[in-house]
Amino acid sequence: MAKKINVQVSLDLIEPQDWSEMEKELISRAKAAAERAHAPYSNFLVGASVLLENGAIFEGNNQENVSFPVGVCAERSLLSFVVGNFPNVRPLKLAIAAKKREGASYAFVTPCGSCRQTINEYEIMFGKPIEILMLHENGSILRASSIKELLPFSFDSF
Repeated sequence: MAKKINVQVSLDLIEPQDWSEMEKELISRAKAAAERAHAPYSNFLVGASVLLENGAIFEGNNQENVSFPVGVCAERSLLSFVVGNFPNVRPLKLAIAAKKREGASYAFVTPCGSCRQTINEYEIMFGKPIEILMLHENGSILRASSIKELLPFSFDSF
């Protein structure tokens, strides 16, 4: 007989008035990065910002390509850049914001499967979690303390 396995996820929902100064900065920079996204096909703009342990903050966005699926998500383009250029500096926090080009309001998104696995790879590499901040359409932040909250069965058992 099969046994049932239950996975429990615990995320924090943070209202705007309770955001830390760093959360405000990271979300603001993710929004700004989204505005610069190259998304001529989907018109769906995604921006990300990351805080490194040395205090530096970097931004990235989605980069689409007519030769689908050659495009790159905001999270992966950003993390590839920072880890490629600062291989010994751990990412601490990653913020994500998304919207339609013609819309004024933001949409709620979580990292896609490829991005989740990429974040997982960097958590393994640095031996510590990366906090993930996802802007919700109602203006709050959904915060995961680690990618393990969004990817409980990761591809890392080698």
